[in-house]
Amino acid sequence: MTVKRKAYLAAIIYAFVIGLSFMFVKVTLTVASPIDTLAHRFTIALIGIVFCIVITQNKLKINKQDIAKILPLALLYPIAFFTFQVLGLARISSTEAGIIQATIPIFTLVLASLLLKEKATREQLIFISLSVFGVIYMLFMNNGSASSGNLIGSGFILLSACAASLYNVLARKLTKQYSLLTLTYVMTLCGFVIFNGVAIGNHLINGTLLQFFKPFVHVDFVIAILYLGILSSLVTSYLSNYTLSILEASKMSVFSNFATLITILSGVIFLQETFHFYHLIGGLVIIIGVIGTNYFGHRRGAQ
Repeated sequence: MTVKRKAYLAAIIYAFVIGLSFMFVKVTLTVASPIDTLAHRFTIALIGIVFCIVITQNKLKINKQDIAKILPLALLYPIAFFTFQVLGLARISSTEAGIIQATIPIFTLVLASLLLKEKATREQLIFISLSVFGVIYMLFMNNGSASSGNLIGSGFILLSACAASLYNVLARKLTKQYSLLTLTYVMTLCGFVIFNGVAIGNHLINGTLLQFFKPFVHVDFVIAILYLGILSSLVTSYLSNYTLSILEASKMSVFSNFATLITILSGVIFLQETFHFYHLIGGLVIIIGVIGTNYFGHRRGAQ
């Protein structure tokens, strides 16, 4: 398997994991607050990556300058991305959130063009537009649930998409300077320190520290937080950094639309959220857009 095929496989796995994560976030929010969910999520993620480092006997050499360089990236992903995501999911359905977050390719294409000078071909622009049209079509056809949804929740998901887009662009440079394990470790550590600091500090102020651990008596929460901590936080950080070390930011970002389809399907199947025929039509248009964007990007790279 070629390096680029491995990158595409990593991007597809990333999309599936992220797509399902919306459903698991909704499960955790039934018994825990958004900030507590994030704190527990990154505690699990940090335990996971430390375990990997010990097992593989990797020795990370990180100094203050390295942390200073990686910190802006960590503030975007996972800090801003997951904070806005969980705040949005506390107010709107996972289906609507997934649809809104599919705007990531639009922001990434613009930012990559401005900051990285990654010029998209005319064919790529057409297929990205087609993919985005599929998203807009589903949002428009969603009438009641989308248009009457909480505007604040939708705004949070849109901010989450913006954070992911900027991360896609900035990570391109850092993946050339640092190992994937180093980036993933620092990003996970930042999430652990910030989210736990805020959550525990809040409970100490309110005298409710015991409530911080109460969600773990619920089996559904434990399963969901393990998924979010290990797969959706730790594994996706590694996969996204790996993919961005090989593929252009615009190519990576368009896989977020695959994640949208997974989010919609999981919401319908497991959360009993409504699925309509227009979701199927819009989904097919999105898939065509994703395939076309990467196909013509590959042809350009081969010339």
